[in-house]
Amino acid sequence: MKSFDAIVIGAGQAGPFLAARMVEKGMKVALIERKFLGGTCVNAGCMPTKTLVASARAAHVARNGATYGVNIPGVIAIDMKVVRARAETVTMNARNGLIGWFAGMDGMTVIYGHARFEDPKTVSVNGETLTAPRIFLNVGARPVIPDLPGINDIDYLTSTSIIDLDTLPRHLAVIGGSYIGLEFAQMYRRFGAEVSVIEHGPKLASREDEDISDAIADVLRSEGIDIHTGASEIAFSKSSDGITVATDSARIDASHVLIATGRKPNTDDLGLDAAGVITDGRGFITVDDKLATNVDGIWALGDCNGHGAFTHTSYNDFEIAAANLLDSDDRKLSSRILAYALYIDPPLGRVGITEKQARASGHKILISTRPMSRVGRANERGETKGFMKVIADAETKKILGAAILGIEGDEVIHGIIDAMNAGTTYPALQWSVPIHPTVSELIPTLLGDLKPV
Repeated sequence: MKSFDAIVIGAGQAGPFLAARMVEKGMKVALIERKFLGGTCVNAGCMPTKTLVASARAAHVARNGATYGVNIPGVIAIDMKVVRARAETVTMNARNGLIGWFAGMDGMTVIYGHARFEDPKTVSVNGETLTAPRIFLNVGARPVIPDLPGINDIDYLTSTSIIDLDTLPRHLAVIGGSYIGLEFAQMYRRFGAEVSVIEHGPKLASREDEDISDAIADVLRSEGIDIHTGASEIAFSKSSDGITVATDSARIDASHVLIATGRKPNTDDLGLDAAGVITDGRGFITVDDKLATNVDGIWALGDCNGHGAFTHTSYNDFEIAAANLLDSDDRKLSSRILAYALYIDPPLGRVGITEKQARASGHKILISTRPMSRVGRANERGETKGFMKVIADAETKKILGAAILGIEGDEVIHGIIDAMNAGTTYPALQWSVPIHPTVSELIPTLLGDLKPV
């Protein structure tokens, strides 16, 4: 049996950085990864997909160049092999960077293999047994494949496998109208494929307010994407030239099907029962406000604990654990203000609670909205789709939440994220003097228009 000061299972966006901090403190750490360093973000999420989004935007801008007085003769052609290779290069550079970083650390042992608990202090991997007083789980999540009629009779894609596609689909059917599915839908439409989005629920991006969801749908429809919501029945069958996707209201002749119906944690094959670690009904590991599980000496970080499915929330889990365990600090999960983005174009930046949640909470609220068509920067760039929205508490003057669907919305939202984290009231932020011409300069104007509901 090999002994360590700590064992980290999973090399996503929390575990490796925590392992590195512990090594800096002179600890002996084992980092176990069953596949690739970097987790979902580096290998099948943020980095490759946003690289693909950038290629798709380049194609979109080129096709619309004449609007700006830039005439490009001939057809704008897409070389999917080059597109895929570019995404793979970005992934490999990041992955290899991590490999080199860890190789230079005395005290770090990187083990590739499938780890399972033998007891609360012991894990087995590759036929060896390892023990440590502290064990951290950062095992991530994977795509959910729903049990739909005919799904096992077709070759479907997931958000992981579609990244390896180096040919252009004739018609891509996206099953699931949430964040991952919508990003791939717009991306492949801009590459030149016909695209249909099929969503079981009544609207796209179901987490958002109705007006945001409607605006997202308008953006996608304006680019020629067919959207089918309220699809209560979805079934698949092979056809002579592809796959037939049948719903209760439509029949789609697709060449490829992307299943984008959510993700589930990679916790079902870790031997958690042997350690006594509790999970909820969906398989997420139950943690307290400091990310500790019910078993002393075991923590769960990142997607597998159900408190955020984003790279930045996973990294923040590392920060919380490191601060509490290594720096004698007192940081809590409940102090985190959730923010995220949807990377369609224009993007959606979101922070805090929605209008629907604010109304349900009983707050006396103020709301302000402003169309992007009234933003100078958006007009100058010729990108006026979307709108800004902010919700505030009428009594405390604190900002409760905001959504910016529009040009640079994923960047502009950070002004509000920072204000909320600092506890700044909206009147104080209203009197800031932002730079012109930017999208952010409209935040004080937006706040100045807050009205009671």
